[in-house]
Amino acid sequence: MDSRYEIQRRAGGGSANASPALGVQSRRRKMPPRPADYKLQIIIIGSRGVGKTSLMERFTDDTFCEACKSTVGVDFKIKTVELRGKKIRLQIWDTAGQERFNSITSAYYRGAKGIVLVYDITKQETFDDLPKWMKMIDKYASEEAELLLVGNKLDCETDRIITKQTAERFTSRISGMRFCEASAKDNFNVEECFLKLVDDILAKMPLEIPNRKLSNSILSLQPEPEVPPELNPPRMHCC
Repeated sequence: MDSRYEIQRRAGGGSANASPALGVQSRRRKMPPRPADYKLQIIIIGSRGVGKTSLMERFTDDTFCEACKSTVGVDFKIKTVELRGKKIRLQIWDTAGQERFNSITSAYYRGAKGIVLVYDITKQETFDDLPKWMKMIDKYASEEAELLLVGNKLDCETDRIITKQTAERFTSRISGMRFCEASAKDNFNVEECFLKLVDDILAKMPLEIPNRKLSNSILSLQPEPEVPPELNPPRMHCC
């Protein structure tokens, strides 16, 4: 018998002797992924060079770029997490720290359920800019938005200028703001900070809401239109 025929037979023939189980298995379809119970928008703000992009990429992709380019306007990443028995799809917006982009980035505050305000523990000016960023939050963000202050670059502890106690005093004057320190470079406390923020958001939401009503409770993946300042009352704080 021609050896070429033998090769063809092994590769494509033999269907009559194939196991029925294999045929059933080949016809099985993969189950579609479980849809998200909630879709939440989070924005990261702060002065230029504090590591906003690095924090986002460490949390979403577990990567770190030593020489990241400055964000122009806005960028975003998607990450899905599970908390409190719910599947949450996070859209995380990384905003530019330069003032010339404020008119662009301000539109993303309104739809945010969580706001991460970042400073560099080794640069005094980035901490001194925090009241300026709080004014942006007061002007554009929802009163219901959860706030998290992050002191980044904990890997540069030997160059620290802003003490942890100083930052804690700042957050104590702002209602509902949490504080943590992290290192995007060393992957220290990054995931914990973000997950705690998401957990705080979920704590205010009706977790047992029926799926048919989710469309009225979840956030759109696109930012909502900017609201005039007179329609958005300021968040009370002492800064």
